[in-house]
Amino acid sequence: MANEFMEHALNQNRRRFLSKLSLGLGSVALGSLLVPDLLKGIGGDDDFGFTPGIPHFAPKAQRVIYLFQNGAPSQLESFDYKPKLREMWGQELPASVRMGQRLTGMTSGQASFPLVGSFVDFKQYGQSGAWVSDLFPYTSKIVDDLCIVKSMYTEAINHDPALTFFQTGAQQGNRPSMGAWLSYGLGSENKNLPAFTVLLSRGKGVGQGVYSKLWTNGFLDSIHQGVQFSKGEEPVLYLNDQDGLSKAERRKMLDNLAEVNQLSYQEMGDPEINAKIQQYEMAYRMQTAIPEVTDISKESDDIIKMYGPDCLVPGTYAANCLLARKLSENGVRFVQLYHQGWDQHGNLPGDMRKQALDVDQASAALITDLKQRGLLDETLVIWGGEFGRTNYSQGALTKDNYGRDHHPRCFSIWMAGGGIKPGIVYGESDDFGYNIVKNPVHVHDFQATVLNQLGLDHEKLIYKHLGRRYRLTDVSGKVVKDILA
Repeated sequence: MANEFMEHALNQNRRRFLSKLSLGLGSVALGSLLVPDLLKGIGGDDDFGFTPGIPHFAPKAQRVIYLFQNGAPSQLESFDYKPKLREMWGQELPASVRMGQRLTGMTSGQASFPLVGSFVDFKQYGQSGAWVSDLFPYTSKIVDDLCIVKSMYTEAINHDPALTFFQTGAQQGNRPSMGAWLSYGLGSENKNLPAFTVLLSRGKGVGQGVYSKLWTNGFLDSIHQGVQFSKGEEPVLYLNDQDGLSKAERRKMLDNLAEVNQLSYQEMGDPEINAKIQQYEMAYRMQTAIPEVTDISKESDDIIKMYGPDCLVPGTYAANCLLARKLSENGVRFVQLYHQGWDQHGNLPGDMRKQALDVDQASAALITDLKQRGLLDETLVIWGGEFGRTNYSQGALTKDNYGRDHHPRCFSIWMAGGGIKPGIVYGESDDFGYNIVKNPVHVHDFQATVLNQLGLDHEKLIYKHLGRRYRLTDVSGKVVKDILA
């Protein structure tokens, strides 16, 4: 009882202290929440070595558009040409290549691992001579704008942890996503739009789920959480006012609510109360900004033709690529697009052909569109999935049909703009497309490089939570300097 009484007394003292302290600072605090730039640049964090909202050094990129191909597209049918697999079609994967590496439960019980070459042909393009499969004719035309990384590797072998690892730097979840880290580290360029937005689309292949934990703020303030856009009549759900509520009435209600919340903050000292005030204010400002940024009626016929007719259908990959450009050019710091349908364990020739057709034109159009608007240099665009695909067939192998299992040891992505060196191919896998033989790039290396391009040192972008200092790259990662322009 004595301990409980003492704790109660301490709580009362803390409340009284915060209450009295806030009497002189309440209006200043509220002002800084309603007008975030009011106190920008004041103070800092000596422990972490940076002030939120200010980069560590001059950035090469201002924004990121991440075209995440959820389900993991096969590198062997896209950007990593391996003619040896065709030569050895149906032969057993040599044990010296596999080296006893772990497999998923879907193929670990197979009696054999027959090698399978790509069903589709490859050709070389651009000054770099990059090999691109015939599934990506539009992408092949922009290879001189791309940096194709063929030596990515990850630690996870199943979709959910691998996807979570790419987005948050950890496999378990409940960590801030990359967009949340950038919102925390740099803030937004446009106070009428969120710093971090999320777009979802579904392709024609087998889909893997995406979950809100992938765009969570984790232990950061909730203002840094990604704002999901919908394909319906309301691009952002629950944003509009109720019928009969005027703009003036809405403004008065928010002002009164902010005052009440400020009193609660003085009483409780919970920083999430301040975050709620910021979210209400952001929602109010978004009511004007969102209808304008999602309106494509002013886009020219040439732009519509460039992205393809699907860009007129809300919620499609093409429509989201066009929306990503509009959000980015309006100052959204991080646009995360998830496109489902790349999980080809079976019928890869048929399903991957449809998936590639779904994304190829719009992906290339986004690069071309940004470039002709003078925005590509300051916008980092990323295309890729959570891991790669095996060089052997999952299940029965026939001439016209096969599948590929998960392969975390070697896969391909591409990057463009934002200070990344264009027209290059980086990294190399062995003749079997199984192991990396040159310039490996770990997921944390990739994340460190993305942060670097936005002027952030991944070792200094830190947040202290429950006594531990966290960062996106955990305790590893290095910037891949060879791909920087």
